[in-house]
Amino acid sequence: MTNDALSNLLHEDRSFPPSEEFAAQANAKADLYEEAAADRLAFWERQARELLSWNTEWSQVLDWTNPPFAKWFVGGTLNVAYNCVDRHVEAGNGDRVALYWEGEPGDSRTLTYADLQAEVSKAANALTELGVGHGDRVAIYLPMIPEAAISMLACARIGAIHSVVFGGFSAEALRSRIEDAQAKLVITADGGYRRGKPSALKPAVDEAVAKSPSIEKVLVVRRTEQEVDWDDSHDVWWHELVDRQSDEHEAQPHDSEDTLYILYTSGTTGKPKGIKHTSGGYLLQTAYTHRNVFDLKPESDVYWCTADVGWVTGHSYIVYGPLANGATQVMYEGTPDFPEPGRWWDIVEKYKVSILYTAPTAIRTFMKQGEEIPARRDLSSLRVLGSVGEPINPEAWIWYRSVIGGDRTPVVDTWWQTETGAMMISPLPGVTAAKPGSAQTPLPGIVADVVDDSGAVVPDGHGGYLVLTEPWPSMLRTIWGDDERFIDTYWSRFKGRYFAGDGAKKDDDGDIWLLGRVDDVMNVSGHRISTTEVESALVSHPKVAESAVVGASDPTTGQGIVAFVILRASAGDGGADVVQELRNHVAKEIGPIAKPRQIMIVAELPKTRSGKIMRRLLRDVAENRELGDVQTLADPTVMNLISEGLTTGSSED
Repeated sequence: MTNDALSNLLHEDRSFPPSEEFAAQANAKADLYEEAAADRLAFWERQARELLSWNTEWSQVLDWTNPPFAKWFVGGTLNVAYNCVDRHVEAGNGDRVALYWEGEPGDSRTLTYADLQAEVSKAANALTELGVGHGDRVAIYLPMIPEAAISMLACARIGAIHSVVFGGFSAEALRSRIEDAQAKLVITADGGYRRGKPSALKPAVDEAVAKSPSIEKVLVVRRTEQEVDWDDSHDVWWHELVDRQSDEHEAQPHDSEDTLYILYTSGTTGKPKGIKHTSGGYLLQTAYTHRNVFDLKPESDVYWCTADVGWVTGHSYIVYGPLANGATQVMYEGTPDFPEPGRWWDIVEKYKVSILYTAPTAIRTFMKQGEEIPARRDLSSLRVLGSVGEPINPEAWIWYRSVIGGDRTPVVDTWWQTETGAMMISPLPGVTAAKPGSAQTPLPGIVADVVDDSGAVVPDGHGGYLVLTEPWPSMLRTIWGDDERFIDTYWSRFKGRYFAGDGAKKDDDGDIWLLGRVDDVMNVSGHRISTTEVESALVSHPKVAESAVVGASDPTTGQGIVAFVILRASAGDGGADVVQELRNHVAKEIGPIAKPRQIMIVAELPKTRSGKIMRRLLRDVAENRELGDVQTLADPTVMNLISEGLTTGSSED
């Protein structure tokens, strides 16, 4: 939240109102804002009745008698999987395509809603045979294949709680999440395809399970046909167990407040936080936002969210929101540029994708590749473009709209988090005159504001901290097993208000501009990674004595990880080989996404007299800024040495 960042935003005066044609046919009209403002709870109650199928109606929309612990649609019961699958078949839409799945090697599968109903039912029966029941935790560690969505829905169907772990995370990251949730089953695959090669998954599972006594069985999908180690005492093939099950399964109602899933996100203490989401309110808000923010027409649209199911975007906007709305969508296994940089645009052309939801990191990468690559494809099917994961800079927004959207598509820049569960701040494409780079206003039914250090609301034209001032249906209910941490992390900074951890500014019109995180969690390609976790991984290497990690602005990934490392005396002076060794070590301990962009070997770190590392100064160095105040340092000359050596001690792919 530098002064430069604030002043740069003041110069953005471009605006893109919706066309008359788009506005006339849009799902969401301006009166949604008025309805929600007049009676927020009555607004959510109407949405719940119209968008979801309930077994038992609720007795109370919101119980907020024990804040910050909310209960939504109290006493209501429903089945999440029934809402996402069965009811569409019962409504006569069984032949509608639910998933167009595209494998990286070029193989593909098409699943209708009737197909999906059969597969989810079989998987639910298989889980039951394995002894998984209501409230049990299931870890899911899969590539982007249909079985990932099927597994999540099967858990939801029987009331089991899933914990999806991104397939790029290490065995240790998987183990820690299994242990925290006390999962009894892991669903995985032999591997997936990444840049043309099979990428193994089962070896990491084997390593994690060896240290996880709570795990009883490992259910393995055959995807790549790689050789895998096998233990008959707990390993089970998906095709041998699931395929022989009945394709009929009666979905039982579950309480609106039953836990649907746990999803782990980085914490500033280094221990990941298990974010707990429940069923009724979460499903409602994902369905509501998906329908209105993307203007979804389920009979005609083909929707594609490019995220991975290992992140919350994949939970909310690949599995639950779209399927609750009966959408037809694309799921893609591989990378955007394999076998060549136009792969994504080939998919858009092939399936006539009309709604595309992706991250600014990807957009900036495509910008670097040039306009010629997308220009060789027919992208005329696109009618709405979305952005997610981090603030999008205005020029990337403009490029996205003009080059990918043909200068005619609305762009919806969405702000939300793992913790919020669903979109919170976004334009409505048929209502809002969109501003490049701004998420603009809270959605109808959401109440947010920007406050200063004292908690006072800042006037238009000023910056501060983004807070949510009223509870919302898809909000996290707690941190799994740690209510105290939930309160301390999210509700203690500004009493009675949820502090998102993000800085924001209101422009002269009152529209909100996100300025990135204000704590020590880095946002790399939309993935939240704790500085503490990366520092812990570095210090676990036998050559490292101490480390400090900061996030520095990166034109492609949003933030790049920059590490400053003091080596042990026995390691010598370092050098390129040691730097590469350390980068690889971090990738092994946490996952490739956490590999530092740069590592600098230093003799000392900037510390206060009490021993606190001044990361603020390291960020100044990493971003080539003029150093801030160094008077509190025990040794102010340290920063000169670090600044002079930065360019010689770095290494990057």
